[in-house]
Parts: sequence; structure tokens; C-alpha cells
Amino acid sequence: MHFALWPQGSREEHEAEIKNMLVNDAKDAVLVCDTETGGLQGFIEVSIRSYAEGCSTDGVGYIEGWYVDEGARLQGVGRALVEAAEAWAMSQGCVEMASDTELENLVSQKAHARLGYEEVERIVCFKKRLPPP
Repeated sequence: MHFALWPQGSREEHEAEIKNMLVNDAKDAVLVCDTETGGLQGFIEVSIRSYAEGCSTDGVGYIEGWYVDEGARLQGVGRALVEAAEAWAMSQGCVEMASDTELENLVSQKAHARLGYEEVERIVCFKKRLPPP
């Protein structure tokens, strides 16, 4: 599922990121939604960031990644994951929750809106490779 959400990363990169998150302190959490047969149908990664666009507090709960298998979508799995992430953030002392998605990901934008999240900003990011010294 991690690879389905972020297909641009290699298997090794995903494994390293997951391992880092699992051994990190209480500022990160991975929450999952299992099936009746013991498989997984979704996950959400949440952290606490010192800043998030549109937020005014230090220590903001942040949805780093959120994925629900296609066959489980529109059945409340995503809502349950977000509500669990929000409860975790509140247990960590957060009073605000934030997230982001890519500009072209209209499905995610609609899902966030259905869960009460309001759009606060749109950005376009740039990069430039610098020549070696």
C-alpha cells in the first residue's frame, strides 16, 4: 500500500522510511485498518509538525500519507483512519490538524473536504540542479 500511494520510490526507500517511522519517537504514528480476514485495507501516517500552512499553533497534527484500497473506498474506511489520526494528534496535545495533496489529485481533495478540511493554499514548487563545484 505504501508503494501504491508513492509509486516513485523504490522498494528499499519505502522499507527504510517505514523502518525509520517505526523506531522514531512519539511524533509519528502509523494507523491501519484491517479486514475481517486479517489483511489491510488502508493506512494513514501522521506526525506532529512545528508548522503547517494555514495553522496558527506550534505542534500541528499532520497527515503525511493516507491510502485506502480501491475496493474499500467510499465505505467509511478513510473516514475511520482520519478520525483515528485526529484522536492520536489530540492525545499528543494538538489542537489543529493539517494535510496536503497534489494539485491534480481531485479525489483526495474531495475526500478532505468531506471530512471537514478546508483548503488554505495552493503552491507550485520549483527546483534547479546546480553545477558541481
